[in-house]
Amino acid sequence: MIQHAMPLAATGLKIDWTRMPTYNTVMSVAAGAGLLLVVALGRQLLTSRRTITPDGWALAFGAVGFTLVTTGLHMTLTWPLAGQGFPFDNVIFGEPALAFGVFLLAAAVYLWKRGAELLGDDGVVRTARVASPISVFVFGMGLACFGIAAAGWTYTLFAAPPEEPISGEFAQWPILEASFMSGLYVLVGIGAVLFPFALRRPRGWMSPVVGVVWGLAGIAFLLFGGLNYFTHIGLIVNTM
Repeated sequence: MIQHAMPLAATGLKIDWTRMPTYNTVMSVAAGAGLLLVVALGRQLLTSRRTITPDGWALAFGAVGFTLVTTGLHMTLTWPLAGQGFPFDNVIFGEPALAFGVFLLAAAVYLWKRGAELLGDDGVVRTARVASPISVFVFGMGLACFGIAAAGWTYTLFAAPPEEPISGEFAQWPILEASFMSGLYVLVGIGAVLFPFALRRPRGWMSPVVGVVWGLAGIAFLLFGGLNYFTHIGLIVNTM
């Protein structure tokens, strides 16, 4: 889904794809998978931590984190989507992906080196203490997600052009896709802002709220990213 600040003409759109490399498909899938992995590990820590296999979680977080760091870092530093007039998309997708990827890679290293410590009787408390310092950054990125969502609604971003299959059917109502994507960022932002406070009382009411909002956003990003493999290919074919 190439984003636009305003609806495009119904026909005649041509895009020079050599000037605008687009890979927010895999970024969306990885972000969704990463959110679901975080929720799943958190739930397992609170309910059945002795069944956790730290090496497996380290591999999963490492694979997803590497994908997000490499794509997010490239998008953050080189602004590939600015080639034909969409520089804001590099901020919307690149920077959050980079930050989330760094979080996941840090977790992967910890789980690989010290994961066995999670299995002890004080595993939940220890995990909360270990995650507490980085939660400041998580909180900050939650505020950033709110800012992205507000920009999406204010400037009607995220609307697909008519040439894009499926999503393009709603091109005449750009507020629909703007609301959908902005809503996902709001969900992620809610979880991120609550995260530092949930760590203070891991078994309190905030932890389930964080799990629900991140779980819903993770499912949506994962499915939407998978769908975009078809819609983006169709857009490329229709605009070459």
